[in-house]
Amino acid sequence: MALLIVLIMCFVIIFATSQPCQSPNDFVAATSPGHIMIGGLFSIHDKMLSSEDYPRRPDIRKCVGFEISAFLQTLAMIHSIEMINNSTLLSGIKLGYEIYDTCAEVTVAVAAALRFLSKFNCSKEIVELKCDYSSYMPRVKAVIGAGYSEISMAVSRILNLQLMPQVSYESTADILSDKIRFPSFLRTVPSDFYQTKAMAHLIQKSGWNWVGIITTDDDYGQLALNTFAIQTTANNVCIAFKEVIPAFLSDNTIEIRINQTLEKIIAEAHVNVIVVFLRQFHVFSLFSKAIERNINKVWIASDNWSTATKITTIPNVKRIGKVVGFTFRRGNVSSFQSFLQNLHELPKDHNKPLNEYATLLSACAHVKNSDFSQCISNHSRGTLAYKANKDIDRNISLRNDILWDYTEPGVVHSIQLAVFALGYALRDLCQARDCQNPDAFQPWELLDVLKNVTFTDGGKHFHFDARGDMNTGYDVVLWKEINGHMTVTKMAQYDLKHDVFIVTNQETKNDFRNLKQIQSKCSKECSPGQMKKTTKSQHTCCYECVNCPENHYTNQTDMDHCLSCNNETHWAPVKSTTCFEKEVEYLNWNDSLAILLLALSLLGIMFVLAIGIIFTRNLNTPAVKSSGGLMVCYVILLCHFLNFASTGFFVGEPQDFTCKIRQTLFGVSFTLCISCILTKSLKILLAFSFDPQLQNFLKCIYKPVLIIFTGTGVQVVICTLWLIFAAPAAVENVSLPRVIILECEEGSILAFGIMLGYIAILAFICFIFAFKGRKLPENYNEAKFITFGMLIYFIAWIPFIPVYATTFGKYLPAVEIIVILISNYGILCCTFFPKCYVILCKQETNTKSAFLKMIYSYSSHSADSLAMSHVSLDSTNSNITLTHPSSGGQIAAWQKSKDLQTPACAHTCKENSTSASKTWPRKRTSSI
Repeated sequence: MALLIVLIMCFVIIFATSQPCQSPNDFVAATSPGHIMIGGLFSIHDKMLSSEDYPRRPDIRKCVGFEISAFLQTLAMIHSIEMINNSTLLSGIKLGYEIYDTCAEVTVAVAAALRFLSKFNCSKEIVELKCDYSSYMPRVKAVIGAGYSEISMAVSRILNLQLMPQVSYESTADILSDKIRFPSFLRTVPSDFYQTKAMAHLIQKSGWNWVGIITTDDDYGQLALNTFAIQTTANNVCIAFKEVIPAFLSDNTIEIRINQTLEKIIAEAHVNVIVVFLRQFHVFSLFSKAIERNINKVWIASDNWSTATKITTIPNVKRIGKVVGFTFRRGNVSSFQSFLQNLHELPKDHNKPLNEYATLLSACAHVKNSDFSQCISNHSRGTLAYKANKDIDRNISLRNDILWDYTEPGVVHSIQLAVFALGYALRDLCQARDCQNPDAFQPWELLDVLKNVTFTDGGKHFHFDARGDMNTGYDVVLWKEINGHMTVTKMAQYDLKHDVFIVTNQETKNDFRNLKQIQSKCSKECSPGQMKKTTKSQHTCCYECVNCPENHYTNQTDMDHCLSCNNETHWAPVKSTTCFEKEVEYLNWNDSLAILLLALSLLGIMFVLAIGIIFTRNLNTPAVKSSGGLMVCYVILLCHFLNFASTGFFVGEPQDFTCKIRQTLFGVSFTLCISCILTKSLKILLAFSFDPQLQNFLKCIYKPVLIIFTGTGVQVVICTLWLIFAAPAAVENVSLPRVIILECEEGSILAFGIMLGYIAILAFICFIFAFKGRKLPENYNEAKFITFGMLIYFIAWIPFIPVYATTFGKYLPAVEIIVILISNYGILCCTFFPKCYVILCKQETNTKSAFLKMIYSYSSHSADSLAMSHVSLDSTNSNITLTHPSSGGQIAAWQKSKDLQTPACAHTCKENSTSASKTWPRKRTSSI
């Protein structure tokens, strides 16, 4: 590009020095004198006429293809300058203009730029090459244009030599905001950065993610493509295909590339949205061929063609589908409309476009409005026969209404802003200078003022930002067929600052809603509860939908990953759209199992109370007295009562207090119960044991009160230390996937195990003692029942350890309740039910005589095993004496006078004693 510019400069310099200023082949379009000259660049024609593939002479070729919209842009600049000249903004200073037709060619535009840089007030146009242009005085002080970014970039590099202000009305390439490369370039429109951002936002908002894009192969197209690609990535939108079409109509491959592009569109059936960054003549050709192939899509139009009447009037254009476009924010252009109504009064001297339009108008005077633009363009190319019409002014007046139909209000407003910005900058600059003198200032001085100018138009304030852009915003337009004609309607406004679309009425809301019904996706959208799964070989917008795993969810469509629930408080099933709060569970009072267990506990309490009543009413019977005494019985019954009552603390919502009390209450009360039963076992064994050594041992350890207090006291110490250092507490168990278990954490498993282990040790000792006395008199002997009770205890608690370790959930407390009930019922039944049976059902055996008879019978049977021991009954002294015949020693004696409650003494007789029986005096008392 740089080499091209240098060559062109050299060519133009040489060419200009040998040609007069106003040669017949001069390509200036319109001029008007003034104190300050403003240049203009417009693509009034869309191509250059050439019969050869490559030019052989360095001349400016003829331009063809008259463009009404560009012609109207030229008129907008002229009108704006006249508005300033007719106002008091620049009092005594007249603005002149020098407008060139670029023919949509960079080469022609660069040649025009060199003209702008030519020296002022010279009979021949000369561009001097200098190292410092600070004092250089060109003929033109500023330039309006160009329209195409490709042309503006090339021109700006030329104008940068003198820092001549260049204000574009339509060039939107984002690179032009780079003040390092384009320091003298400004524009009254936003850059493509905002346009592509708005497009991507619109596409994402409409639910599309699989789109195509068509651009030109110039700088404008490539920059727009790159910027759009960045914006689509940020909005999770994918580009399915990128088609590039030659930028200039001079390229004879345009038609081939358009056909290839249409083939690509047809092949990509899932792509229903296509973004088009093309010039108007490209879109005209593209749509004309697409209509022939019945291609119906959603077309996203750039500001280049979104409001082009030339395209909206294509026959059957409604068959192309929907067109959603972006255009520059409109302002008040009513004065321009009035200007067009009086266009026939505008002087045609030094205004080639107006003269050409008037001439071409004669050939198309009777053409329908829908074909008017094409007729003008075709006739400009020489494809229609021409008949002269002398009444040209009359034809212009008759067709003025058509010109307004081809006006693009957004572009016209941008041109007005560009001219007004220069006008206000000149006002500020010329306050201390005589600007009627062309030498009053250099272009770079105007640029400094222009960058900081602020002015008002239509009640709105305008200024250039640090990047040289005037961010006026965009209007979003939608093409609608109204009364048989395609009409461009405003659908919304796009706020650049906040990146939002502003919809003002219900009709436009419905338009947005209708757009969302159109599908343009590579893959079917993933519903809530699913996530997208892509492979490395796939495009990011082409994916499979997989269900979210447990405890994960998605609440929107097409989410890239599933969101995780808070596993401590929430859960989610597979393919969930939300997280559910975990249900809090514990062994509730309303639970059927809890009710059953509590009923069994209550039944046990009733049994305890009933047994207490029975024993109280039969205090003086042998069955009660042989149970260890009233006090021991009541203590044991109280322990059973507390054991049954402790099960109530295992039910209901766990609290720190209930967690602490339930284990300690059970542990202490059950220990007390076992300790009491242990004393009974020792007493029985002491009363009926005939082994002298065992008798001596038992007499030494038999201290009932000490045994009970010691045995229970050790458990109290264990529980106290447990509560002090690692007390049980209520906790939330969140390890289950769907529920939160409120449970009691034992605090210290070791302490819990020591408590249960200590009870087991006492129970085992009790079992041993009871087992030794299991063959004593049946009706009054509790030893074998205590043995059975201890066996039941072990049967219940030994499996408890693995069951408790493996059971999980709210029914864990029920396991311990069941074990407590089994062991408590077992001991209660084995200890008291046989006595109750004797008291209630065997009353004949619950008498003194029956008891003596039982003792006699037991002694007789025992004598056989003791080598015929002898029992003598002394009815006078009410004593029973058991002797061994071989040794003559006394084995045992009971006193009848004390209701046979206690054995008088039991010991081994001397070896040399006789076999005669004698009565032993009573030494101590204890229950059987």
